[in-house]
Amino acid sequence: MMKATSPRRRAKTNQGGTITGPVRMDRRTKVLTGRLQAGDIAVIDHPALDRVAAEALVNAEPAAVLNAAGSASSRFPNLGPEIVVRAGIPLIDGLGPDVLGLKEGVEARLDLGTGEVRQAGRLVASGQCQTQATVAAAQESARLGMSDQIAAFAANTLEYLEVESGEFLERQAPPEIRTRMNGRTALIVVRGYHYREDLTVLRPFVREKRPVIIGVDGGADAVIEAGLKPDLIVGDMDSVSDKALKSGAELVVHAYRDGRAPGSERLDDLGLEHVVLPMGGTSEDVAMLLADDEGAELIVAVGTHMTLVEFLDKGREGMASTFLTRLRVGGKLVDAKGVSRLYRPGVSNWQLGALIVAGTVTVLAALSATPSGQALLQLVAAFFDDAWAWIKGVMPG
Repeated sequence: MMKATSPRRRAKTNQGGTITGPVRMDRRTKVLTGRLQAGDIAVIDHPALDRVAAEALVNAEPAAVLNAAGSASSRFPNLGPEIVVRAGIPLIDGLGPDVLGLKEGVEARLDLGTGEVRQAGRLVASGQCQTQATVAAAQESARLGMSDQIAAFAANTLEYLEVESGEFLERQAPPEIRTRMNGRTALIVVRGYHYREDLTVLRPFVREKRPVIIGVDGGADAVIEAGLKPDLIVGDMDSVSDKALKSGAELVVHAYRDGRAPGSERLDDLGLEHVVLPMGGTSEDVAMLLADDEGAELIVAVGTHMTLVEFLDKGREGMASTFLTRLRVGGKLVDAKGVSRLYRPGVSNWQLGALIVAGTVTVLAALSATPSGQALLQLVAAFFDDAWAWIKGVMPG
């Protein structure tokens, strides 16, 4: 769920249609949203802005979003631009590489009418201010090419299968980890689609089944925000907080196939033990394959990509590996929404006991409120007194 727009932004919006605010910039949107504050002017370089990145930007409540690239895709009606514009956040597109020359933390001025961006009075870049109408037009144009994109996705998947079949279809020896999953349920959390809502509805399931909780990069922070504790954190460690890394969870660094693992440097600096796992694909793929190899009986996915629309919206060729991973994991994989619809929590012993006690108290209270009930209670009490006297009389000593 996205936050409502805060009225207390540090940026200023003037009557002439200009916005001023401090610049926060990063080429990687998911890294930027981790330090973006309300009222900042967010500067990104994110072609075909996807839904997850857009929702993260909106939650940070920037005064405006400046994109060096084009936020709308010409290949697929991606959801990101609509989410930002609908939230009432100005989105300026196509500013080019010059906008990345803005100075971090220094106030910039944005003209909503012309799309011009200035800093210290100097014109830095200019682009197109997106509106509901321009976003809708771009999406309609992209829908015309949907069939071509589906065909391209299928071709890419087949190519990936030919090159990487050994890695994704054949079982390999998993790395030595302490976390035991054999015969258990694994709950894999990615900070993606509707992860907050999914974690909320899964609370009874988690409480009763006690699954192994795996956070994928920033998904570990999502687990902690939900009041839970991750058992395992898997990823390249670029979008997870130090707090999550120090939570006591076992750490598995997703490395490149050649063994390079930039995430290891961060964990070494923090003095944290970890395991390195070289593998292609995305970190959520690695988490699923690891859970499968470790013998997890059921894999419940939160915030991961499950539909064709989500695959295309992610907008990168590597998503073919994600598709193949789901083929390999097979019937073990269940989306969180499916679990919430099918699962009904059982009644625990303490709940049953509390129900019996409450019922007994209610009956006694009702009986004591009437003369006939009081007489019945006196007879019952006399019966138990006589029974206790008889027991004491026949007991030795």
